[in-house]
Amino acid sequence: MRVGRALAMALAADGYFVFVHHNHSTAEARQTVADIVAAGGKAKAVRADLSSARQAEALVGKCSARGVQLTCLVNSASLFKLDRAPTAKADDFDRHMAINLRAPMLLSQALARQLPDGQTGVIVNLLDQKLYNLNPDFLTYTLSKVGLQGLTKLLAQAFAPRLRVAGIAPGLTLRSGSQTDARFAEQHADNPLRVGVTVEDLVRALRFILQTPTFTGDTLIVDSGEHLTGRPRDVAFDRKGKA
Repeated sequence: MRVGRALAMALAADGYFVFVHHNHSTAEARQTVADIVAAGGKAKAVRADLSSARQAEALVGKCSARGVQLTCLVNSASLFKLDRAPTAKADDFDRHMAINLRAPMLLSQALARQLPDGQTGVIVNLLDQKLYNLNPDFLTYTLSKVGLQGLTKLLAQAFAPRLRVAGIAPGLTLRSGSQTDARFAEQHADNPLRVGVTVEDLVRALRFILQTPTFTGDTLIVDSGEHLTGRPRDVAFDRKGKA
């Protein structure tokens, strides 16, 4: 199960009316909505291209227009494309920043604007354990997540006390880059705890943040200690730097 789907299903099970954002994955979003409704929850699919500032700014309004008061935003949509310092291109840099950093900022602003007086809310940003164990693979993706981590802290300061803002930094959860099934199985448990992170672990982290009214401005690292290993390369590659 993909991370976004798992988080959406969990929120619906906890009583939230869930808006499932999608761009190209229309069929998958509609299936998630259908599964939520079949399980007794409430959900709608909403489309937006988050690389467009205009569409990102309008997304919260599209949801609010359905008559649902929004109190929770989970920024999990992310572009993840391999590049490295010697060959990173301006277009890839701009697109990573637009989707992974600018869109969460615009969505967070929009959520804050529509929050009624006296109502509190929560913003949760999906980060990456790479931030605590930097390596130069996936350069512009990593830069966008460094920015998102900073945005998490800044918005937590700016929006308190009405909005809490926190992050979740997963370790290797699903296949990354060009990993084969065999390589993924080997690396999934290549961490201090010798157990791979699952989407259920990320659901638990999300629920902890939502249910803990004093948690804000910080990030839960959910990676079985992967950030302690000092990897010189991204986990998608072996120690010789080959996929």
